[in-house]
Amino acid sequence: MNKNKAIALVGLVSSILLIVGLLINASPVLAHHPNGGKIPSTFSEGFMSGLGHPVIGIDHLVFVVAIGLLAALSQKLGMIIPTTFVVTTAVGTAIHLQNVNLPAPELVISASVLVMGIFLARKNQASLALLSVISAIAGIFHGYAYGESIVGAETTALGAYLLGFCAIQLAISAIAFYLGKWVINQPSRSSILLRFAGFTTCGIGFAFLSQAILN
Repeated sequence: MNKNKAIALVGLVSSILLIVGLLINASPVLAHHPNGGKIPSTFSEGFMSGLGHPVIGIDHLVFVVAIGLLAALSQKLGMIIPTTFVVTTAVGTAIHLQNVNLPAPELVISASVLVMGIFLARKNQASLALLSVISAIAGIFHGYAYGESIVGAETTALGAYLLGFCAIQLAISAIAFYLGKWVINQPSRSSILLRFAGFTTCGIGFAFLSQAILN
């Protein structure tokens, strides 16, 4: 794939993400309830709901993609970043289920997307330790948001829900990781493509953050 085609592909993907984000923002119920607001009652409903939540919520999806790309820039141990995030999302959901209130979750989630976009867009990459710590903090808040649609569910559905959203996040971040590795191995302009993805992530994060502040 030559440079122009690669740039066009990234631009197309970015445009699709922005359009999907606008559509989802027009329907906030859909963004947070893959089952249309119904609490999952079976294993399959819980699992499908878990698979859907990080994908339907464009802020969650963009964050997971961003940490996968950042992982690709962090050498051999890079997958620690998304793994840390996924584990702490389960912790965040548990916190929500314990009726512990976290301050301004939507604001923190939106800010986390913006911050990861900034890290991805930077010419000099941050340390693996710093990115892992930020991912852990973000994971707690993202997971807290995931917990909203499973409150009141029975154990079977709850366990399936946790399994579903952990699996889909690992899968998405792994795809982004290997895509990022592929881009890095291209003979030229690879850094520009990843930085462009970072700027796009920043734009999406800023849009969500602005909305969270105004609301």
